[in-house]
Amino acid sequence: MRSEYLFYMDDSGPRDPDRDRGTESNRADWFALGGVLIDSAHEDAAKAAIEAFRRRWVQMQNEPLRSYDIRHRTQRFRWLASLQPAEYQRFMEELTALIVGLPIHVLACVIDRPGYNKRYLQAYGARRWKLCRTAFNIAVERAAKVALHHGARLRVYVERSDKPTETQFKGYFDEMRRVGLPFNAANSEKYRPLTPEQLHDTLFEFRVKTKASLLMQLADLVLWPVCQGGYDKEHRPYAELAKAGKLIDVLCTEENGLLGVKYSCFD
Repeated sequence: MRSEYLFYMDDSGPRDPDRDRGTESNRADWFALGGVLIDSAHEDAAKAAIEAFRRRWVQMQNEPLRSYDIRHRTQRFRWLASLQPAEYQRFMEELTALIVGLPIHVLACVIDRPGYNKRYLQAYGARRWKLCRTAFNIAVERAAKVALHHGARLRVYVERSDKPTETQFKGYFDEMRRVGLPFNAANSEKYRPLTPEQLHDTLFEFRVKTKASLLMQLADLVLWPVCQGGYDKEHRPYAELAKAGKLIDVLCTEENGLLGVKYSCFD
């Protein structure tokens, strides 16, 4: 039976390039899609490790892990603000140890919004793609390359949002399976993109998952530091992922043609 890879994708930031038409910025302003890529053979072990962490911190009850709430100690994780400093530090250290100890790799496409507008606004105006179309195709194709490299199929899971967005993502997936990538062939050649036939053979399933999914929660946790890493490689959570070899980049060589986290329009 053919093996499988699973790609759990979350999103970060507004996907509309017109949220801010500026082409210069002194602050981080991105849209990203990505998260956790895992061999399905390791899925149960990863879930067991996450469940063990949750059992150690009963204050979480049944609430899903959410990066924003944890970072700001708000909403479902307001209880973190009541911990003594040493106890809060222990929580964060155990959470970091959990993430870097899992059999996963982190893969994403992060697009700098001002850089995107600087590159495409004048030439294409209102015909510019939504940032999610670019990010989805890049991230999924890079995940598919990993699966294909291991002779596996790829299942793509996105977090539940709203019906129009879910339908849009499903449309991107189906289009990739049917006709391949939508990018200019000449401009994309240097990336050695998969052919339509390879994508059709490798992309196996698209499905929507809720935050009840433990690995979708993990995708939420790892995407934000990867986004921050586009602006600051010393950003601590990003540096922890890199140091632990959790970024997909560690698998990439000139020979195998695999590609790492994509930072688009950051130049």
